[in-house]
Amino acid sequence: MTATLPDVDGLIADPGVYDIPEHLYHADPVLGRSLSSTGARRLLPPNCPAIFRHEQLNPPAPKKVWDIGTAAHKLVLGSGPDLVRIDADEWRTTKVKEEVAEVRARGAVPLKPAEHDQVHAMADAIRAHRVAGALFDPTYGRPEQTLVWQDDQTGVWCRARLDWLPNPHGGRLIIPDYKTCRSAAPADIQRAVFDHGYHQQDAWYRAGTRALGLADETAAFVFVFQEKTAPYLVTVVQLDENAQRIAEDRNRRALEIYHDCVEADRWPGYSDDITLITPPAWAEYRHAEELS
Repeated sequence: MTATLPDVDGLIADPGVYDIPEHLYHADPVLGRSLSSTGARRLLPPNCPAIFRHEQLNPPAPKKVWDIGTAAHKLVLGSGPDLVRIDADEWRTTKVKEEVAEVRARGAVPLKPAEHDQVHAMADAIRAHRVAGALFDPTYGRPEQTLVWQDDQTGVWCRARLDWLPNPHGGRLIIPDYKTCRSAAPADIQRAVFDHGYHQQDAWYRAGTRALGLADETAAFVFVFQEKTAPYLVTVVQLDENAQRIAEDRNRRALEIYHDCVEADRWPGYSDDITLITPPAWAEYRHAEELS
């Protein structure tokens, strides 16, 4: 069952699956505040609770660099902001700038002609891909579903926004997440997963589906990576048990940190003490080579 409206005073007060706009999700629609996968990653090194708290109270404004990813998501998933083609290759004149500003003001995404063609070609490549096309088939799932649940160990409220929630069926549930990237080569994906904490997103989303009874331990979470340049190659990946174990440990630590910070209303930085810095291995090697 999917709820379309929050419960109490415009906020969500109960666990469940909610169909709500993206801006409401990012504003944190949960009564008393909640923790997302992105927030969990910001609580842990190389970041810290102080950075998380600042960004929680001062959400970043949308950036032009996000437009291609947002537009591709709209076309692949079938949900998201309107896409508006601006018939000008350069956005320098006052008239065009005013048109772009008006489009952004109403929550739509302005695109240059080449960008408009690009994102449509990307969506076509996804639909033509044997695995990705099946995963995002609108006959078998729903886009942009918000999950809200309560962690049973800390009592922390959690939220997640699934790109795609498959309809229940008798077989194994496979939950896909779509990401645009510069390179979909497996070696580059491996680096990106751990640089950006996508393994934590995997574990976080699976925890949410289990907590709400949407899936069991056999459910799989896969990432659909697609390059933003022609021929818009697609690679679908699943993380192994070691990656999932690391992610679950990190998510558990993030939940504990968040719980403690909320209880004390204290959001520490990197360290409150004097920190001893030692030379990294590369500096030792370079020094040895220079003296040889």
